[in-house]
Amino acid sequence: MSHHTTNIEEEETFAPIYANQEDFDPNDTVSSFLNTSYDPTRLHPLAGLGGGLDYLNLEDSDGLPGTQNGVVPSRGWADDLTYGTGVAYITALSMGGAFGFYEGLRSSPSPAIKIRLNTVLNGMTRRGPFIGNSAGVMALMYNGVNGIIGKARGYHDPLNSIAAGAITGAVFKSTAGLRAAGSAGGVCAVAAGIWAFGREKFM
Repeated sequence: MSHHTTNIEEEETFAPIYANQEDFDPNDTVSSFLNTSYDPTRLHPLAGLGGGLDYLNLEDSDGLPGTQNGVVPSRGWADDLTYGTGVAYITALSMGGAFGFYEGLRSSPSPAIKIRLNTVLNGMTRRGPFIGNSAGVMALMYNGVNGIIGKARGYHDPLNSIAAGAITGAVFKSTAGLRAAGSAGGVCAVAAGIWAFGREKFM
């Protein structure tokens, strides 16, 4: 019992230990050691930061006039190709999966949970990848053709997007006949025009 009391007294009389008495300053506060100033050369001796830190400056890599940044900062057609293809694929994959989920629920041959779940999974795996892959391929073609037209004309504007949309739709549906290719080209041209003018006006 006395040993336990001694431990309590030792804990109550605990005081911080300093290497030197000069290290203790009663006026020290949190802000005194959380100093925001720093020397970049101390980060690593081999980092080559003697001239300070450089910040990322996004500029149009192709140097063509008329380029406008959209939702994501872009340095040219290569960035648009990457972002556009990825966003189109993920968005279409999600929408296709949602459509397959709804279709699976409606077309289930039995109200049993296992059968309905199997039908839903089949619908999602059938619709999602198909729509996602199709949208990804079209986005890849569209951004590539758009970049080529911009290089050829020396200028980026909505007309490039409309022409790229028409060519993309026509090529994508070219194996289904001229009528289907023309219809797809028209639809894609209208969609590309709406996107281009909307981005130019609101973004």
